[in-house]
Amino acid sequence: MSERAAPFYCPYCGDEDLFPHETGHGAWECRACNRAFQLKYLGLLSRGVRSNTAGGDEI
Repeated sequence: MSERAAPFYCPYCGDEDLFPHETGHGAWECRACNRAFQLKYLGLLSRGVRSNTAGGDEI
């Protein structure tokens, strides 16, 4: 199994200065804004993904 993807930026300040946090799996810390956050996969939605194939608004 492959490694989990790391976040590209902080969800609070947008900076990219992220490091794994000591609390465990999925926890990250942003050294730019001094915040810690955790990412968690919740699961698949029962309704699935639906796309708008019309390509625009109705007139």
